[in-house]
Amino acid sequence: MSEFDALPYSWTIWNESADQCILVFRPDIFDSHEFPAPCLPTLYLTHGQRSRRPGSELDPDPTDPWIVTLFLEPEVNRDADHYDARTDAVDGTIGLAERFADGEIDYRELYQVPREEYFEKLDELTGE
Repeated sequence: MSEFDALPYSWTIWNESADQCILVFRPDIFDSHEFPAPCLPTLYLTHGQRSRRPGSELDPDPTDPWIVTLFLEPEVNRDADHYDARTDAVDGTIGLAERFADGEIDYRELYQVPREEYFEKLDELTGE
């Protein structure tokens, strides 16, 4: 039994380790053919600095917060949520994934330069 069992079907675990988890939204749709690969909606759950990337040599301090960030593109993201414990961060990640999948996240407000075709597809997939 995975701690992400309650994850909505539209989200897939891309990578998971003790200090991070990367989830992606509908990789069957956002597969770089119709939309650029950077447009794949992604949730990052990280322990410690948000800038830590896979393969980083730095281990997080045990007192570092768990951080959940939704990225629509590398430079387009929702403000991160912070948690003291991994279990709370996992629950927060699942909750954010559910709200996104249900169309409750206003992703348009995160963009300075809108991508109308991309928004239309997200609207279709998130029930808008």
